[in-house]
Amino acid sequence: MIYLVRHGQTVFNREGRLQGHVDSELTELGRAQAQKVGALLRGLVGAPRDWRVVSSPLGRARNTAAIIAEALGVTEVETDPGLIEVSFGVWDGRARDDLRAEYPDAFGPTGYRFNAPGCEPYDAVCARLRAWLADLEPEPDRRVIAVSHGVSGRILRGVYAGLAREAALDLPVPQDAAFRLSGGAIERFEA
Repeated sequence: MIYLVRHGQTVFNREGRLQGHVDSELTELGRAQAQKVGALLRGLVGAPRDWRVVSSPLGRARNTAAIIAEALGVTEVETDPGLIEVSFGVWDGRARDDLRAEYPDAFGPTGYRFNAPGCEPYDAVCARLRAWLADLEPEPDRRVIAVSHGVSGRILRGVYAGLAREAALDLPVPQDAAFRLSGGAIERFEA
């Protein structure tokens, strides 16, 4: 079983910027979201010591994971580059409104076309996330709380559920919920 969580709100989220591999600090709201998700997970996982907390290496995810781990009484947070956010290449850190004005077709219906110069290709992201899933313990022994990002979290759920690209990219990415991936099904829990 995997509980997948998106990091809490960041300054860049609040400002409407693409983050990609550029980092941004959690806001006060983001820290509160992480605390609420930690409390939610504490009620869902039973014995927290039986669970691994694994985070993207980016600071916003690591900080969220640390808050969740503290709520669970877990002392170790692992990092795994497989969970990192998609890089939007030269668009990392740029404001969405500026990009829309400069490139009217930049985002498409789901918000992501993966066409920025230097952007990580969609198929490469899928391969990275399939590899991350394949490296985990098999179900039913798998007990992982994964802290990731908006776009990579969508794609991870899409890969897990076998969704087509547009369906995966259209999935919601709340910062105050957890998704349970178990037995091929995905279930959402609100904090």
